[in-house]
Amino acid sequence: MPAAEHTVEKPAPPINIIVKGLLSPAFPVVIFLVFLGLAAGLREGLIRQDNSQINTNLANETRALANTLEREFTILAGAIRRMADRMHTNPETSEQNWRRDARNHLQDFGVYQAIEWIDRDFIIRWLEPYSGNEDVIGFNVAFSDQRREALEIAQRSGELDISGVIDLRQGGKGLVIYAPVGAAADNRGFIAGVFRMETLARQLLTNRVLESFKIEIRRNGVMSYELNDSMTTSPLFSQTEQVEQPILNWSITVKPSVEWVDERRSYWPAVTFSSLLLMGLLTSLTTLLVQLILKRNQALLKTRKELDREIYQRKSMQQDLARLESTDTLTGLANRRFFMEDLAHTLNIADRQMRQVALIMLDLDRFQMLNDSLGHQFGDELLIKISERLNQLSNERILVAYSGGDEFMICQQQVDDIDDVIHLLGQIKQCFEQPFDVQNEGHSVTATMGVAVYPQSGLDADTLMRNADIALYRAKEQGRNTYQFYTEGMQDREVLRLELDKDLSQALTNNEFVLYYQPQLDLDSSEIHSVEALIRWHHPRRGLLPPIEFIPLAEESGRITEIGRWVVMAACRQLAAWKGTPYEHLKIAVNLSGRELDDEKLVDNIREALDAENVSADRLEVELTEEIFIQNIEHNLNQLSRLRQLGVHLAIDDFGVGYSSLGYLRDFPVDLLKIDRSFITDVAERHDDAVITRAVINLAHNLGIQVVAEGVETEAQLTFLKNHRCNLVQGYLISRPIPAEELEKVLAEGILVPGAVMDSGL
Repeated sequence: MPAAEHTVEKPAPPINIIVKGLLSPAFPVVIFLVFLGLAAGLREGLIRQDNSQINTNLANETRALANTLEREFTILAGAIRRMADRMHTNPETSEQNWRRDARNHLQDFGVYQAIEWIDRDFIIRWLEPYSGNEDVIGFNVAFSDQRREALEIAQRSGELDISGVIDLRQGGKGLVIYAPVGAAADNRGFIAGVFRMETLARQLLTNRVLESFKIEIRRNGVMSYELNDSMTTSPLFSQTEQVEQPILNWSITVKPSVEWVDERRSYWPAVTFSSLLLMGLLTSLTTLLVQLILKRNQALLKTRKELDREIYQRKSMQQDLARLESTDTLTGLANRRFFMEDLAHTLNIADRQMRQVALIMLDLDRFQMLNDSLGHQFGDELLIKISERLNQLSNERILVAYSGGDEFMICQQQVDDIDDVIHLLGQIKQCFEQPFDVQNEGHSVTATMGVAVYPQSGLDADTLMRNADIALYRAKEQGRNTYQFYTEGMQDREVLRLELDKDLSQALTNNEFVLYYQPQLDLDSSEIHSVEALIRWHHPRRGLLPPIEFIPLAEESGRITEIGRWVVMAACRQLAAWKGTPYEHLKIAVNLSGRELDDEKLVDNIREALDAENVSADRLEVELTEEIFIQNIEHNLNQLSRLRQLGVHLAIDDFGVGYSSLGYLRDFPVDLLKIDRSFITDVAERHDDAVITRAVINLAHNLGIQVVAEGVETEAQLTFLKNHRCNLVQGYLISRPIPAEELEKVLAEGILVPGAVMDSGL
């Protein structure tokens, strides 16, 4: 057989096949069809995503509406229940007093059509307001066998009953909450709250909800009420939520208006479809041009690649040389010399462009201790791990450098707003959230940072560096694992702080402290039976200083325990001085810090002070903030129990601010709760603050604990607290903190009791 018959054709290289495909006349058409299919698919996907987002928004609206109904009905039902309980507790309540109580509820809540008292035979006897409801007097609310059965069950059990949505005697649709006045044989009828559905909806729902949604309310699956029934709604969207309120047994269905849906429709499906279609057309045309140019450029491309390869090699060699001069050999980050040169260059550019630059000094917390205890090899490995994470923040605007030891430096160029710096600080903190794996063990490390911003904190690199160091020092003083910005005068404040700390060490020796007393008014007797002792410092040069100026210094230096011991002794001396005077009935409250509570000698020191002045322990009261109160619960419970056995009264200060658990009120020997001033400031104007304050008072009284309200400054606040049975109040309306001599004078003159308490007849 001839040799030519054995010849096999050699396959073309893959690159040639690709080039041949690109040069095919059908290739631009294929590209256009691909873009068309992609555009259609993306449009459909975006429409589905759009519908999903609208459904999610509608679900959130529906859940929020259900939550509002749950919360408000809990409040309304609770109010009716409390009114019924008061009538049960005071069976001789007159019609006049009942009507005054009902008017207060009508004014407080503003959603009632009427409040009624119904006798045991289900006949409406009293109601408020009378005007507009005259036809209801004498009406039998057990108007059907179903309603009579439900009311009789409520009569026997004492549980609330709700009528469901019914036709009201006064006209219109509404519902009625019935609260039994006593149960079984003790039942004296019902207190009923009547709500017109339209009024209730307008009060509980915002205008936006009323204008945007059709709302259907069902009870036990049966339609009870429909709001905005004439609204044109979108048939594609509907959400139903169960109202988690046992006495209602409602579900609500929300259907959005066509306008609401249209407002949330995205224009992206149409834009995406048009854009991709246009891109497909442009790409097809571009491909035609490429096909014409490609053959001519093949040779040029080969030459260009060879040239680029040579340029790349030379740049790599130059970069390697520069890196050796500017890089720290251990961490691979920029070294201090390069960082300072780059910072100076950056500041020159920032000066011309009128931009800000941020310099962050970062110091590792407890690094030296880890390095000394676990070895330098461990320290080096840890620094490398930290550097790797910090270097992830590097970009064209952020330079990370290693300064040496346990310090890093970070420069943020082109800062437009201080929020840019705060965002970077947050990213740095995230670098330390996860433990570092060093020598097969996880080690948690934190960092403290000081920040100086050009030009506010310095006009050159050295000044900026020094001020960032000062800010870092301030941050360490505040407890580490935080950051501090350098501010104008921070150096001056550091000098003043050091001087004040030095003077504080001599203050006790020189007898420079003094106690001021703020009276606490007893709202039941309108008399002053107790005062709170507040420390002041008669500084020899700065005059009278409030606690905020020196107590944090005392806690930081550990002198707070000595100062606290002095406060207890001074209070006992004052109690002894009042013996045999018109003020011997006064009780003094003193504040304890967390450090003092940790002192095992605390109880012995207080006992010694009481014995030294021959003062009864029940005339001394100890106050602790709620936060301190529940730290180290087992130890604190032991300390406070010993104080209680001694006879000293115990109070919780700033109640309600930081903790939600109330279990400790049952376990700790608490005599007094002090409601924080943040709830009292707007108690007469804000419904939420009023509800919280009433709840705290009721909770405390149910546990046998008295209540003090702090920060009372207006007659309206005082009247509210008096009406809701708060035991004691203190604040500028009664008196500012004053020296003992001035306290005795104003008590003798009887000018501390506000006229609203004396004259209101409450």
